[in-house]
Amino acid sequence: MSLRDRAAVTGVGETAYTRGSGRSAVALSLEASLAAIADAGLSPRDIDGVIPVTGRGAIAEDVIANFGISDLRFSAQVPMGGASPVAALQCAAAAIAAGICRHVLVLLGRDAFPGGRVATGVHKIPAFRTVGEFELPLGAVSPAQLYAPMARRHMELYGTTIRDFAEIAVTTRQHALLNERSIMRKPITIEDHHASRMISDPFRLLDCSQENDGGAAVVVSHPDAARELARPRVLISGVAEGHPDSPASITQRADMTCLGVAKAAPRAFAMAGLQPADIDVAEIYDCFTYIVLCQIEDLGFCAKGEGGRFIREKGIGLDGALPVNTHGGLLSQAHMAGMNHVVELVRQLRGEGGCAQVKNAEIGLVTGYGDMGDGALAIMRRG
Repeated sequence: MSLRDRAAVTGVGETAYTRGSGRSAVALSLEASLAAIADAGLSPRDIDGVIPVTGRGAIAEDVIANFGISDLRFSAQVPMGGASPVAALQCAAAAIAAGICRHVLVLLGRDAFPGGRVATGVHKIPAFRTVGEFELPLGAVSPAQLYAPMARRHMELYGTTIRDFAEIAVTTRQHALLNERSIMRKPITIEDHHASRMISDPFRLLDCSQENDGGAAVVVSHPDAARELARPRVLISGVAEGHPDSPASITQRADMTCLGVAKAAPRAFAMAGLQPADIDVAEIYDCFTYIVLCQIEDLGFCAKGEGGRFIREKGIGLDGALPVNTHGGLLSQAHMAGMNHVVELVRQLRGEGGCAQVKNAEIGLVTGYGDMGDGALAIMRRG
């Protein structure tokens, strides 16, 4: 059974993105959820499915207790790190297509990790347990250190350059300047990128996403119900998840330059009946600049190894061949594990992108990247 157009995103919501808010991830996720439900023109009690994205935010019982839901029919969690929000869209669409639910809330809350806990505790996260054998003994304990070998391998194989990464950072920041919700509000240049301090070769500071507090949520509804709601519906036309080849340890793979989204992309495009050339706007997970470049290749916008050339010659700005991360992304808007990417795509397809609106955007995609290379992809269209 295909999930093509069997569900639609009907509401989106987000909090302000800040640092050191003093608020819990639960409170932030619930605030964003209320905004998404109101955006859809629904009441909290209309929600009959809940997918809290794995993390430190609300769980299903929090939503039930705080929103007064008396008949929750479905709940789940998707443990795929930054791929979870997009993979959760597939889970929500499946629950709706199966007739279990009418309106599924997908929510995420995040409070920044204090005191370096990301670096010292990453190996305790289940998906990162494998780093204890090869990477951790050599001192690689943070995501930047774990993913840097992928970028360096790509550079050695294909001639990808630091300048290619800088183009992504600078363009993303230009988009963030158009978004009042962005944390990073200072313009940067290629030279600024090159001058930023080294974090883990080849990643410099401006290649890296940020840490912050915030919440974001979406409501996924039955397409018939969506016709009756407040906002234009955005149909989920193709959706899939994919996982990288074994082993889980990145440095021990035969090919470090291929992500799980490479497996998801053919399935999602086939489900939607579309090709990469049909995409008007793309919100691509950007924990690091290289991950954007690699996904552009794995999604089929260009051949493997040609991501740098695509970015330089085709362009990923608002007037480029493929506008990417029109909200500023994790690099410059906020790190919401990719849920803000889903919110932004929906707004773009509704024509609500403000100063960063892509002209005539009718079809778009959003990706997620998680942990050791998990990938998820959703292709959406204005309905």
